[in-house]
Amino acid sequence: MTEVIGRRERKKAQTRQALADAALELFLERGYDAVGVKEVADAADVSVTTLFKYFPSKEALLFDQDDDIEAALVRAVRGRPPGHSIVEALREHMLQDSADGGPSPEFIRLIESTPVLRDYARRMWMRHETALARAIAEEVAAPEDDVSCAALARFALASRELILAAKNPRRAAEEIFGCLERGWRVK
Repeated sequence: MTEVIGRRERKKAQTRQALADAALELFLERGYDAVGVKEVADAADVSVTTLFKYFPSKEALLFDQDDDIEAALVRAVRGRPPGHSIVEALREHMLQDSADGGPSPEFIRLIESTPVLRDYARRMWMRHETALARAIAEEVAAPEDDVSCAALARFALASRELILAAKNPRRAAEEIFGCLERGWRVK
């Protein structure tokens, strides 16, 4: 069934997207620290008050798809093909995420060159740990607070940074998730 989105919801989505687009354009053009929230609001033709109704902070302007990211992580675990382990599914998701419509090189440079954005991005990414750990626990019929499920979620999420930074992301993912699948052994 097709969901019909009302005018009000469409308008909100358009305003949110206009703010995110304006912020990204200005930050890439002039640098994050050189742009104020008033400039972003003006570029999107809204007030600063409206900007903060949509985004709780200046940093959040660049990370507007948090719910979609979390849903995709959980879907990778729950919707994995028969016969695929959770670790395999997470490895493939991380590789797909980095290859498929992942952040542009300019966006990554902006984040990595701005300490406040780098820290915010890391915190935002790791916020998915609880939802991912719950999905893993459900899949293996473990208690919701199972520490091994939480550890797998944490290590899988933390691996993304290493995978994105690697010269050969596929090889890095194979090594990292191979360790998670087999257990780490000193070579």
